[in-house]
Amino acid sequence: MSRPLLVELYTEELPPKALKKLGEAFAAGIAAGLKQRGLLDKDDCTVYATPRRLAVLFAAVLDRGADQPIEQKLMPLDVVKKNGTASLEKKLASLGRAHMAALFPDGRDGSDAFVIKKEGKSEFIYLQMLSLGQPLARALDESLQEAVEKLPIPKVMTYQLSDGITTAKFVRPAHGLVALHGSDIVDFTAWDLGLKAGRITHGHRFLGEANIELANAAEYESRLLETGKVVASFDRRRTLIESQLKSKAAEFGASLGDYAGLLDEVTALVEWPVVYVTEFDPAFLEVPQECLILTMRTNQKYFPLFDGAGKLTHRFLIVSNMQVDDPVHIISGNQRVVRPRLEDARFFYNQDRRERLEARVPRLEKVVYHNKLGTQLQRVQRVQLLAGKIARLLQADAAQAERAAWLAKADLVTGMVGEFPELQGVMGRYYAQHDGEPVPVADAIAEHYQPRFAGDRLPEHPVSCAVALADKLETLAGLFGIGQLPTGDRDPFALRRHALGVIRLLVERDLPLKLDALVTDAFSVFAKELKLADAHTDLETFVFERMRGYFAEQGYSTQQIDAVLSLRPVVVHKIPLQLAAVRAFAALPEADSLAAANKRVANILKQAEAKSEAGQDAEAKLLQEPAERALFEALKNASAAATPLFERGDYTGYLKTFAVLKTPVDAFFDGVMVMAEDAALRRNRIALLADLQREMNRIADIAKLAA
Repeated sequence: MSRPLLVELYTEELPPKALKKLGEAFAAGIAAGLKQRGLLDKDDCTVYATPRRLAVLFAAVLDRGADQPIEQKLMPLDVVKKNGTASLEKKLASLGRAHMAALFPDGRDGSDAFVIKKEGKSEFIYLQMLSLGQPLARALDESLQEAVEKLPIPKVMTYQLSDGITTAKFVRPAHGLVALHGSDIVDFTAWDLGLKAGRITHGHRFLGEANIELANAAEYESRLLETGKVVASFDRRRTLIESQLKSKAAEFGASLGDYAGLLDEVTALVEWPVVYVTEFDPAFLEVPQECLILTMRTNQKYFPLFDGAGKLTHRFLIVSNMQVDDPVHIISGNQRVVRPRLEDARFFYNQDRRERLEARVPRLEKVVYHNKLGTQLQRVQRVQLLAGKIARLLQADAAQAERAAWLAKADLVTGMVGEFPELQGVMGRYYAQHDGEPVPVADAIAEHYQPRFAGDRLPEHPVSCAVALADKLETLAGLFGIGQLPTGDRDPFALRRHALGVIRLLVERDLPLKLDALVTDAFSVFAKELKLADAHTDLETFVFERMRGYFAEQGYSTQQIDAVLSLRPVVVHKIPLQLAAVRAFAALPEADSLAAANKRVANILKQAEAKSEAGQDAEAKLLQEPAERALFEALKNASAAATPLFERGDYTGYLKTFAVLKTPVDAFFDGVMVMAEDAALRRNRIALLADLQREMNRIADIAKLAA
């Protein structure tokens, strides 16, 4: 019989940042186990996750799995023919079917029967059997155990069970297990957790019934809501909180800013969410708002409110797990809690401004950057030198770039950044402004970390771009030089992110810089005594590999990207133009034929090079066949028309110009023997093909487009 199935694991408070994933993984793990065992009648399920429970409700689950016919390969038929059934009986005994040996070859016992199958030149004996479907209790026991073992648990706890002897391991101590199939308890014990399945769940710790006896699986959510004061669904609870937050913010004409990450975390902290409005002393608004926002969101899980201009107000919202008629004590309590935090932020801010940033720089000598790459001060000196070089290439103010690079890490030794590392760069800008540094310098101090993550905004000013590139390239060169490369999923120094940042800066800020020159400059700023390995090529290759993923996200195909990047173009900001040209060329009706021809040309030239038969430019006087003369003239005319387009950056027009070569190229391969016996003739024809390849592949390797 198919009925709804409820499974709930009741625990102590689960880690909030992991709750949503834990709930989803818990449901998916049990679903996979039941489906594998043939008990999941429908894939529909509802996932529940609160601070103290993981649960899932399946719409339709069978009492037991369906019987499955299986075949067991036993042995070659020749073995039985030569030696009798003794070895067959031994094999059958391991399957609990020794009696079947006496029935060989034509006898059967119920669903058990022999079958002979030919495989190649031999024949093998198989036993056909019927595997009985598992009952739900056993299947759920195994599925739950498998699901628990695969949970993405950030940190496992070891705790004692109620017997005082047995230990269990789970993300948090588990105290209850509900398993209802329709209205019936699924009778099993999860021995690893020391829990026997029942029908008792638990409501809100203070507002709801402590023990709720469920009549059936389907009433789980409604009973928890009505008598337990628990919103069991993570998504519904999140929606409810968000609705209340927006409603309260609207009462003051305010906005919530970027709150999505905090919303998920707070949703994992409450079972019966209620939003209250509170405030802090407006005098604290003299502190940079980033400091106040960070301490409220990170430490207190509060939602600050912003005015129409995006400036922080003195009001904030709290999400409480308690609904009371008069929340005055909740509100005043949170006001008392937040005040010391804001006082700390104000103290650090005022103390830090008593000393100029430039006076802090020498202190970086005591901060180790990497044991093989020296201190932060040595790193600052390298970044400063590199930033100046890049700024000059960009025709930006090199003095400002060098000044910004010199001050960029000074806020690492301030009290505020020591307390809130997330504010590095942000506080550097404020302190630089306080010190009277030029605006481009202050902005570059904050922006040189950008982009910090995928989708993050980029630096705007050329000075900021120069410092940002220098910071990332110095990191890449240094760590590649000492062999600290990413491996598999491990990238402890975020080198992939740094490489992607370099790519985004070059492409999206349209910076006319050459990658190979940047890499050379990056390695050049390191002292010789550090003995860095020559990793120029490896680093360039690493950046090109990151480009593949970057441009794939822009919608280009693997073939199109390979066609361009296989040429290793060092002028990175022009690569989007090359890709657009390749995409436009690939859409032409002549593209497939020309791509195939280019592939054929590449193979011929490779063979010719191996035999040292590559020639110079083709000579018209050595052309004999009409088809090769026609190709020579067509290529000369197309090149003459295409070259001006290339020089002014019209790569799409350049490639499209060569579409006219389809007919003469096809005719050439149909009517001309490239590898002629006459050596001069052969070299001239090879040279003609080399001319064709060179002209057509200035933008991309067209042969890569061939299927």
